[in-house]
Amino acid sequence: MAVRVAVLDDYQRVARDYADWDSLPASVEFFHDHVADRDELVRRLQPFEVIAAMRERTPFPREVLEALPNLKLLVTTGMRNASIDLAAASELGVTVSGTGGSGSADRSWQPTAELTWGLIFAVTRNIPLEDRTLREGGWQRTVGVEIGGRTLGLLGLGRLGTQVAAIGRAFGMPVIAWSQNLTDEAAEAAGARRVDKEELFASSDVLSIHTVLSRRTRGLVGAAELALMRPTAYLINTSRGPIVDEAALREALHAGRIAGAGIDVFEREPLPADDPWRGVPRTVLTPHLGYVTEGTYRAFYADTVESIGAFLEGAPVRVLNAG
Repeated sequence: MAVRVAVLDDYQRVARDYADWDSLPASVEFFHDHVADRDELVRRLQPFEVIAAMRERTPFPREVLEALPNLKLLVTTGMRNASIDLAAASELGVTVSGTGGSGSADRSWQPTAELTWGLIFAVTRNIPLEDRTLREGGWQRTVGVEIGGRTLGLLGLGRLGTQVAAIGRAFGMPVIAWSQNLTDEAAEAAGARRVDKEELFASSDVLSIHTVLSRRTRGLVGAAELALMRPTAYLINTSRGPIVDEAALREALHAGRIAGAGIDVFEREPLPADDPWRGVPRTVLTPHLGYVTEGTYRAFYADTVESIGAFLEGAPVRVLNAG
């Protein structure tokens, strides 16, 4: 019998179009829904020897991996996936492979940086609300905020934060930044000024989050940090939902203690139909679109097929490891 490959969380039904799956000596099945129930997920995936996961959409903790005795290869898009128990996979003899993939042709520009600015403009200029008003027969309802000359604050100044900073400077925004390991020299090299955490929240007109999710950063933005922000300030999160205390942020938005928020990432994804986020005012919400571009998908899925093909032929693959 042919090796069976499961391609998960193909929400837009496009995975088949972005790679040559027919080149594989395998039977490939595409799943367009998301299975949150662990028992149901295990029942679905038990027959498959190979699973292709899109980022962290479906977690693979030890309990799930132990219940998949046929699994030999788990390919995740990207070279980092916090939702896979890599130690358990290694113990169980499951190879976990990663892929390359970024938005532009040369893979140097990050599409999440572009979405960050889309959210900044959408929330500061009330674009979704004005679009809806116009379609419903109305005309101007709001007064937007210009960003030129206002302070851009970056929580995290790695590759993404540096690209967001470059665009901010093009609009004449002073850029300040903080992260736990940021130095004055690194900040200056990125065109920013390093400040302490309190000043970052107190001085930013637009505060954008660009740090990875880890034990140190989970809940890093809580009620105390939000209380430091100006009532005219905006928070943008295109990184990971759990970095922010979501209940505290929703409370601040309902109370009008900050001007608004652009949110692309959430603690629970996909966002449940009855999730409280859907009723929060002063927000522009998008369904984790930061990396969802044609260029990224083409790179992700092509590399996934390449990894599966190499594995089936006994050739080396790009292996993720717990270190």
